[in-house]
Amino acid sequence: MSLYCGIACRRKSFWSYRLLSTYVTKSRYLFELKEDDDACKKAQQTGAFYLFHSLAPLLQKSEHQYQAPQHSLLELERLLAKFGQDTQRIEDSVLIGCSEQHEAWFALDLGLNSSSSINASLQKPEMETELKGSFMELRKALFQLNTKDASLLSTAQALLRWHDGHQFCSRSGQPTKKNMAGSKRVCPSNKIIYYPQMAPVVITLVSDGTRCLLARQSSFPKGMYSALAGFCDIGESLEEAVRREVAEEVLEVERLQYSASQHWPFPNSSLMIACHATVKSGQTEIQVNLRELEAADWFSHDEVATALRRNNPYTQQQNGTFWLPPKLAIAHQLIKEWVEKPNCSTLPA
Repeated sequence: MSLYCGIACRRKSFWSYRLLSTYVTKSRYLFELKEDDDACKKAQQTGAFYLFHSLAPLLQKSEHQYQAPQHSLLELERLLAKFGQDTQRIEDSVLIGCSEQHEAWFALDLGLNSSSSINASLQKPEMETELKGSFMELRKALFQLNTKDASLLSTAQALLRWHDGHQFCSRSGQPTKKNMAGSKRVCPSNKIIYYPQMAPVVITLVSDGTRCLLARQSSFPKGMYSALAGFCDIGESLEEAVRREVAEEVLEVERLQYSASQHWPFPNSSLMIACHATVKSGQTEIQVNLRELEAADWFSHDEVATALRRNNPYTQQQNGTFWLPPKLAIAHQLIKEWVEKPNCSTLPA
């Protein structure tokens, strides 16, 4: 038995080392591509490109899911030539990741005009016909993508949007220049470097021990309830942001616990920081700030567990029952965590 355990432990250590080694080499490869324009341009030769048009990714329908097709550099060059475009446009692409075999992945928007581009945007209908797909709004398609494509396209859209909105230096007013990977922009006149940024957002599931607090905004789809969320203010700590945001919208909380985080591309690239929080004893009365929320209410463990088991939100709308954010959203994971362990937000005072 001890021999078996020893072998098992050694095997576990070996595979842990292999996994760590792969992650480190992949991370350092991406770092090299971000810092070295020549290395990045070389990686494009064997890399794969995801295409966008005005921030909408090219997707193809496959049964009940969407798939994001990849294109080689040669295919992309042929496509641009067919539509009378200069291959220099490829330099507007951004690096969004790589495989474990170091195949670099890039994203290129054919509908946006950069300050350095000599080409006009390509017409969407003609491109869709040629590419046998559709440029779809990412928000609508996100939950019908596999995890890999959803993550890559979210990163790609966020980077492409950031570059589109930061083509000029805020100090000099002069055009900025992106590096090959798109990991930064530099003002040639004063050498100021601009890096893509995310706005921190706290998303909090409040509990009183046996119930959790869910709310909805008027912009939500009909019948959908979620955890409370809001942007962090300058100068705030994470804990201060949670307490202020929940107090602004409904009530006061006392104890909180960090859960997880997630990049969210909407509306302008946010870092969602998920937390559990508990209310003060005897202070569970809700006072909804109608300037922030349309409604908020306490829901029992059974009600929330039942909502998690429902698969079709459209059926729920027709039945008049509430539904929760899809699985890919961190709000769903936060709510599921509470259902599976209702006391997970309980911390020592």
